[in-house]
Amino acid sequence: MTTAKRIDGKAKAEQLAESITEQTASLLSQHGITPGLAVVIIGEDPASQVYVRNKKRRAESCGFYSVQHTLPVDVSQRDVLKLIDDLNLDDAVHGILVQLPLPDHLDEQTITQSIAPTKDVDGFHFINIGKLTAGHTADAFVPCTPAGCMLMIEDELGPDLSGKNAVIIGRSNIVGKPMASLLMQRHATITVAHSRTRDLPQVVRNADIVVAAVGRPNMVKADWVKPGAVIIDVGINRIEQKIDGETKSRLTGDVDYDDVCTVAGAVTPVPGGVGPMTITMLMFNTLRSARLSAGLEG
Repeated sequence: MTTAKRIDGKAKAEQLAESITEQTASLLSQHGITPGLAVVIIGEDPASQVYVRNKKRRAESCGFYSVQHTLPVDVSQRDVLKLIDDLNLDDAVHGILVQLPLPDHLDEQTITQSIAPTKDVDGFHFINIGKLTAGHTADAFVPCTPAGCMLMIEDELGPDLSGKNAVIIGRSNIVGKPMASLLMQRHATITVAHSRTRDLPQVVRNADIVVAAVGRPNMVKADWVKPGAVIIDVGINRIEQKIDGETKSRLTGDVDYDDVCTVAGAVTPVPGGVGPMTITMLMFNTLRSARLSAGLEG
């Protein structure tokens, strides 16, 4: 029985973070610029608190200027937009991130679109989405999760994916759609599957590359997978299971990792796969924004 290679996203993220730290030090010594990342968090959602803490820690370890704005859960939309407007005008801030999800009374689209495209390091602004879709990414920001996935796929298969079939399970604006654009730019043949796709297992069986981003625990099984395929698991699902009579919760992906490892060529684990890469790509985008603002890229 074959066992797939475990794609170590944590190690890859650390390697990339070292390079970002070196480039940040060089940007400061040569041009007097420190990349600045501002994170806006609204309310007390525990998962969001963890994500923001991890982002702040990573930003500081890379040598960035890092600032966090924590707003009350009942903050008005006007006050959020005013803060973003101030950050758009702040020359010390190169990246602005509003932690999602937002409380129900706030309009996510209005808020994310109010961030200046040149500081939209999440890659959610329609201008950045349009540039990515058109293949003009020299001065655009690619959403962090798909960008991180792409680097891991390239490590396994190289930059030219001509002749490869890729199936993306999930059509979200944050992962599925930008992932399709990135894979097309590398000449892969793309299928975007979703909840209404007929005979999903059969569709996935044709894929040399599978990106699972649907939010259903352990959905992708070994008998869905083409032998030797590269599987990127974007799912983060918390499930409860009984261990020694105790109910404990653990994280799992959209892919049944142990099962799929018997068939696939390489698989990302959850945790330790895509997650660490997402945060590091946020730093990559912030550094790029600082360089672009100084006319050093683009």
